[in-house]
Amino acid sequence: MIPLPWVGFLLLILALLAFDLGVFHRRPHAQSPREALCWSGLWVGLSLSFNALVYFLYERNWLGVGTEIGLDLDGSTAALQFFTGYLIELSLSLDNVFVIGLVISYFSVPLAYQHRVLFWGVLGALVLRGAMIAAGAALIARFHWTIYLFGLFLVGTAVKLLVARQDTIDPERSLLVRVARRIFPLTPEMHGDRFFVRVGGRLMMTPLFLVVLVVESSDVIFAVDSIPAIFAVTRDPFLVFTSNIFAILGLRSLYFALAPLIERFLYLKTSLVFILAFVGMKMLLSHHYPIPTAVSLAMIAGILVVGVAASILVSRREAAASSAPAPPPVGASPPEQAPEEWRRETEPERSGTLS
Repeated sequence: MIPLPWVGFLLLILALLAFDLGVFHRRPHAQSPREALCWSGLWVGLSLSFNALVYFLYERNWLGVGTEIGLDLDGSTAALQFFTGYLIELSLSLDNVFVIGLVISYFSVPLAYQHRVLFWGVLGALVLRGAMIAAGAALIARFHWTIYLFGLFLVGTAVKLLVARQDTIDPERSLLVRVARRIFPLTPEMHGDRFFVRVGGRLMMTPLFLVVLVVESSDVIFAVDSIPAIFAVTRDPFLVFTSNIFAILGLRSLYFALAPLIERFLYLKTSLVFILAFVGMKMLLSHHYPIPTAVSLAMIAGILVVGVAASILVSRREAAASSAPAPPPVGASPPEQAPEEWRRETEPERSGTLS
């Protein structure tokens, strides 16, 4: 593992986050869906730009990247693996958007403070996901059979996701929340966008900080699924980490853009089930029948497109059915001043001559 690219990437991410919070979101404000879509486009553009940089890093071995023993990736392969991992993480993060919405709704977080909550949640995810990726890479490098365990885990998760329901959320079950409550007393109400306040000389935790902890713990749960899934595409820890981080950086803006519409994507959860099952099977077959990265990318993109398209079609049909006027009851007499269309539909046809 070469430290210089890792240090450069971390400095880049920290600079982007500081610029985000210190300049554009210095004052708390409610983010509109249009603004959220613009920010989502910006993060996607930055991710694709970094994807191009990945090509040159590995193609020309800048800073020694791509020369690790057992990897030897060229620029095209590395760029394709980065993009596939990014797409996997981004698609699996869509389910996390729904959970974040439940958490924020549970605590009744004002819209103006939600960006601050998600910002610090992402910052914590940098550390936690980095540790999980390092542990996963070390396990796979030392014990090759762990790839089968990851595959079985993802297939089992797909089955569990298919039958599980996420209609409610209980923040009190979070280990972080229980530990925090034992360390700091909790204020009964929020104090603006502050996480801690002094009341009567005592340092107390506000409910807004509890929201950060719950969001952080939920991200760890989803990372347990998504990180092994990216290892099915690439074994390079740098590609796993960078694609993972760029995906969750865009998760904040994606939340503000999709949260009001997430319930309309009826088949999104089904798409995620198929993605997890496919990636799990890819890991199980990796040493016997390896599936090329290009085929994996096509499969994952196709599953997402089919799920989104099916959701849109069903939502439109349901909306059209709910807005259509109900047919009149059988045998009902028309009102005194019924519309001409109603009369034509309910009265029998009359011939042009009288019998």
